[in-house]
Amino acid sequence: MIKQKLAIEGGKPVRTKPLPLEFPGVHHMDKLEIQAGLRLLKSRSPFRFYGVKLQNEVEKFEKEFARAVGSKYALAVGSGTGALHSALSALGVGPGQEVIVPAYQWISVVAAVVNLGAIPVLADIDDTFTLDPADVQKRITPKTRGIVLIHMSGAPGDAPAIQKLARKQGLFLLEDCAQCNGGSIRGKKVGTFGDIGIFSYQMNKNMTAGEGGGLVTNDLRLYRRAFACHDLGYARDDNGRLIYDDPDLCLWGRGYRMDELRAAVLRVQLKKLPRIIRNMQRSKYRIRKALAAFPQVKLRRIQDPKGDTSCFLITTYPDAATAQRVCRALRAEGIVTFPQGVSNVVMTDWGLHLYYNIVSLVNHNSIDGQGFPWKLAENAGLERNYAKGACPTADSLFERSILIPIPSCLTKKDEDDIILAFQKVLSTLL
Repeated sequence: MIKQKLAIEGGKPVRTKPLPLEFPGVHHMDKLEIQAGLRLLKSRSPFRFYGVKLQNEVEKFEKEFARAVGSKYALAVGSGTGALHSALSALGVGPGQEVIVPAYQWISVVAAVVNLGAIPVLADIDDTFTLDPADVQKRITPKTRGIVLIHMSGAPGDAPAIQKLARKQGLFLLEDCAQCNGGSIRGKKVGTFGDIGIFSYQMNKNMTAGEGGGLVTNDLRLYRRAFACHDLGYARDDNGRLIYDDPDLCLWGRGYRMDELRAAVLRVQLKKLPRIIRNMQRSKYRIRKALAAFPQVKLRRIQDPKGDTSCFLITTYPDAATAQRVCRALRAEGIVTFPQGVSNVVMTDWGLHLYYNIVSLVNHNSIDGQGFPWKLAENAGLERNYAKGACPTADSLFERSILIPIPSCLTKKDEDDIILAFQKVLSTLL
């Protein structure tokens, strides 16, 4: 390939038109979501449990989502954060317990653990950018209650290995599938390896209603406990009546219910999810194939390419300086989105996805000003260091890796431009 003058050095950029914003599900919204929303609003019944002409959209969505995932039970809630709280509450998480979480995550995960009075314990990641099973093993103590495996940036983690470890140690396994809805490992959907799997339907997810969340499980007791926690504090029987005579199901609710309007939209989006994922897979793996010509660039290790939802591309470089140079050069070539989008960053700029950027965690902050949960008597001796350096493999990967979202609407021309920009930059800088 003939080397061309880089745009960052005054050459002509590959493209001047910004790439599409990431938002996978949004790009596939059309008249079907509009019709679903109008139908629901015309019924004047936006609340789940009663209305003028109840449409039962939430209940229908739950059944359809459970069937799509391959789980017995599904519960729709108001957000992915609500799903985390409901799931951890169902699993009995509280003071005096440790919950293992990955270094690469989203702030909502540690927030849910802390808000329940437990102590998050960081575990390192490997080149899948998800939990390293060997490091998880090292972090287990007599106080460990469970493990949160997060399928980050669209691709599944090593769920079979973490599942085996959790069962051997008598720990719960919670799968966070917020960024990997529709993903799988050898045909088995993410969310079905653990005791509970949680999902997000927020704006930037594979399917969306703007906001929303859910969880799946095969355990009736856990489903009922999660239902109680997301609602009024009580589970419901098959007829919808509150259950008052089972102490294990008489808890405290948080009002995380999903409304009928969002459920109506999500029912449409669920049908489109396979096509949304296929689009991202086509784009991502075409780009990955082109990058294989550059052995100096290491591609993220994928457990199962067929089960990769492909909403992000991660490339890793020999050192931090190289990653910074490549990223700046790619951006100069036009591999960026509109100002509100985050399209092409060295991962150290990836905000609250990195453990050491979560200031409240690093500083052991508390809402009550009394040190909750760090200073609780039940948590004596469990205080941890969360500052940079706690997870050295993650630290190195963050510094040397570039993350680029893969929109679900890329054209062949968009893909061509991304490939050409990589080829132009890498052939010059590497």
